Amino acid sequence: MNSTRLRRWGFGLLWLLFVVYAFGFAPPDSPETATMIARLVAGDWASLNPLVVALFNLMGIWPMVYGAVLLADGCGQRVRAWPFLAGSFAVGAFALLPYGALRDRNPTFGGNLSRTLRFWDSRGLAIALNLGAIALLAYGCAWGDWGDFLQQWRTSRFIHVMSLDFVALSLLFPALLPDDLARRGMDQNSWLWRAIVWLPLLGPLTYLMARSRLTESSDSPPVPVPPSTSP
Repeated sequence: MNSTRLRRWGFGLLWLLFVVYAFGFAPPDSPETATMIARLVAGDWASLNPLVVALFNLMGIWPMVYGAVLLADGCGQRVRAWPFLAGSFAVGAFALLPYGALRDRNPTFGGNLSRTLRFWDSRGLAIALNLGAIALLAYGCAWGDWGDFLQQWRTSRFIHVMSLDFVALSLLFPALLPDDLARRGMDQNSWLWRAIVWLPLLGPLTYLMARSRLTESSDSPPVPVPPSTSP
């Protein structure tokens, strides 16, 4: 079995196992789950464990991190990245793992940089996301109740699956790194970046700040990117 087929089967199997576990073996939903989600979305965080608040908001940063890589990766693919990326804002890795299975290697970028791509490729966005992630991690770790969080992880499907979703997103990003390095003329075999991006969330965010910017190709037609991917 060649590496491409092995990668496709690997991501597909991981997605299937994730779905089966989340809906078949994770703890059941608690009666308070819907109320908790509504309060998290509304910003009504009083009396909620800061660790839960931080994790919920960090799960909103992850799709932005992937947008900074996948929108360029999706140009020229048989399947566009933006529908999977849009889905990840709601269901995280449940939406992105299928894209990992369906995508082809794409180490080049051809065409013109649209305004949308420039936004997602900008260093300013990467810095803002990094600062937001650091603030949330500091808030959760400084004021969070780890004992309560562990108890909720054991008894609440929402907290349990959201935590595993964070882990899955951390594991998926390194698989996208070699092609993104190549598109930017960077060493795709760099051991330094391959090691750094394994640091959950902060590693990919550090890479997004430091990487070279995409350059336009004058001999290729513009590559359309749906404007709906902009926040």
